[in-house]
Amino acid sequence: MGYVNQLLDAHNVKVLGTGDQWLVLAHGFGCDQTVWQFIVPHFLDKYKILLFDLMGAGSTNPQHFNFARYATLHAYADDLLTILDEMEIESCIYVGHSMSGMIGCIASVERPSVFQKLVLLSTAPKYVHDGEYVGGFKQEELNMVFDTMQSNFRAWVTGFCPMAVGADLHSIAVQEFTRTFFNMRPDIALSISKTSFSCDFRELLPLVQVPCYILQSHTDLAIPPENVKYMSDNLGGRSAYELMHTTGHLPQLSHPAVLVSALQRAIAWV
Repeated sequence: MGYVNQLLDAHNVKVLGTGDQWLVLAHGFGCDQTVWQFIVPHFLDKYKILLFDLMGAGSTNPQHFNFARYATLHAYADDLLTILDEMEIESCIYVGHSMSGMIGCIASVERPSVFQKLVLLSTAPKYVHDGEYVGGFKQEELNMVFDTMQSNFRAWVTGFCPMAVGADLHSIAVQEFTRTFFNMRPDIALSISKTSFSCDFRELLPLVQVPCYILQSHTDLAIPPENVKYMSDNLGGRSAYELMHTTGHLPQLSHPAVLVSALQRAIAWV
């Protein structure tokens, strides 16, 4: 029991809501579970909501971050499945934002029975252009990102967050994203950025048999609109996608009302 408590405490696992069905909300890079703060209240009556923090988020103990282990998203998928096991969750609707979308896909291949549906928000299997594949970045652009993160982390975060959110520096959305980013230890943030931005899970998509509903802003610094159709066409199971009338990579902060409506459609989709 002590191990279970330590594991759940390490990921800051929280359960909210009074419904019978489990809704798991997983955050992306640079965030923690508070990124869902404007979304959660709209689902408390109908769902039992599981929130947790990815290892390496600023809200977790940096001493628990193993650089070698978390050099692949498979480690995060293992964490996710372990949390679901310890919480005795046998079936859930999983909402994964950004890197957590791919983490959910990996976990669903390993254990499809536990996922009733995946909702993939601002998610891509690869972020770098490759031949006819359109990612969000050129490799040389990412190399510059990594160099700047290493040389001046605070300056990079201050410049990156408004562009990623697609809003003014003084907006609540940008302030929240900046806050959680600054909570991260810079060397851990750099490591996770390399793991996330350098991944290529295109070959995994056909193995994902769980139904997937893809949600994407029509303008996103990291993910072009073409990527949504690519994912839908290459996923192995049933899929649908929706380009929302939102801008930025974090609509749960910048356009929560729009995202709530889209999530309700995604959850109702059969």
